[in-house]
Amino acid sequence: MNDDAAVTAVVSDFLAYKRALGRKYETEEAALRLLVRFADEHGVTDLDGLTGPLLEEFLGSRPRHRARSFNHLVLVVTGFLNWAVAQGRLPACPLQRIRRPETAERLPFIFETSQVRLILAAAGALDDNPRARNRAMIHRTVFALCYGLGLRAGEACNLQVGDVDTDRQLITVRGGKFGKSRLVPHGPRIGELLTSRLNHCSTVPTDPLFSFDGRRSIHPCTSSSVFHQIITELDFTVPDGVSAPRLHSLRHSFAVGCLLRWYREGIDPSDRLFRLSTFMGHVSPESTAVYLRITPELLTEGADRFETYAQSVWMEATP
Repeated sequence: MNDDAAVTAVVSDFLAYKRALGRKYETEEAALRLLVRFADEHGVTDLDGLTGPLLEEFLGSRPRHRARSFNHLVLVVTGFLNWAVAQGRLPACPLQRIRRPETAERLPFIFETSQVRLILAAAGALDDNPRARNRAMIHRTVFALCYGLGLRAGEACNLQVGDVDTDRQLITVRGGKFGKSRLVPHGPRIGELLTSRLNHCSTVPTDPLFSFDGRRSIHPCTSSSVFHQIITELDFTVPDGVSAPRLHSLRHSFAVGCLLRWYREGIDPSDRLFRLSTFMGHVSPESTAVYLRITPELLTEGADRFETYAQSVWMEATP
């Protein structure tokens, strides 16, 4: 057997290629490792042994009831095979799988400013427990960073003391979703929260900014669980076709809030989208566009802007 054609070797080369492009590709690696193990269990070690029937059997062996999860698996496997074809390691892609139809996608919940104030107030009133000191301050600040700066929960929870520059009002976000670091500026309100938190931390730059024991950063799932408890108690009305609010909804709300503010300030969103994409740690504006959902406020602002534009065009065209 040619080692260059071994399934394991080709998968490793494919993952190295993706990571050279700045992708973490962790979830995708787990899926491809499942494929490697499945192939090995069926006595297939060479790439040519990945036939259509074998791949269909592999996909059928994975208990993925949600269409989105199953389609992601199909996309990962097909992407790997197409790459192998482009590299000349396969004559053609052996997988011709039709993706499962997805039901209508539910829109993310977009928080109003008044709702976020209630969330932050509730977080600020949390009690400590033997395993969680400064619980209120920590969760309130994490939620504020997710909403006020659009940070991912994992990015906020994993901040270190040295990542906060209070003099320049900058936060360094390290190892984001695509493995890249970025600088995130902030205003005085976020600065006050961060300064207050720093006063309760050590001065060692590599120590976690948000920690209950001073050694380990709080886990994003912990903040997500607390957020869910608060949301359940506040019992916000969820419109039809909209997903239940969750911690990541704060990041969606940040993006929509930026777009709404641009409209109200008379700024062309297309002039700022690249900046917003960089600010949020995306690789392209297309990724940012996923967050920009239409809300009633945006519809109103868009309609007003179009009416103003249409009126000016009509006046110019009218003799």
